[in-house]
Amino acid sequence: MKKIAYSFFSFVLLIFINGCAGYEPIFSSTNLQFKIANFSIEGNKILGNKIYSKLYGISKSTKDDQNVKHIDLLIKVSKDNNATSKNSAGKILEYKITLNTKVEIKDFVTDNEILDETIISSLTYKVQDQYSDTVNLENRSIETLINNTYQKLLTKLSQNI
Repeated sequence: MKKIAYSFFSFVLLIFINGCAGYEPIFSSTNLQFKIANFSIEGNKILGNKIYSKLYGISKSTKDDQNVKHIDLLIKVSKDNNATSKNSAGKILEYKITLNTKVEIKDFVTDNEILDETIISSLTYKVQDQYSDTVNLENRSIETLINNTYQKLLTKLSQNI
């Protein structure tokens, strides 16, 4: 009886493991075949360069392919940092940081518009006891917003290319 149960369990486990063998993410960045021919960054240059470097990393992996689409890239980034709550003494307790990113992508050869997207992301963070902790929390929030913007941009780009 144990041998039958063991054999049955092994067979079911083998089927489950084999069923996952062809897993591939829906919005995989390896399917994107593009190369950045020209780019320009407006607004906050530091944040724009961070988004550009993430996109350039993907385009760099497809340089040798013949079916690569050459694109022009324009990134406009602005950052707003507003106080959302204050205590009775007027001391700020919480900030809301908003990242407004406008991305325009055009075909380099035909000058046809591939993507014209505005992505707005925001997060709130609380003021910490130490100023340096508050600055670190703000920087982590900005990195999170950049990653969110990048993921949304990849999704839109994979739908349009």
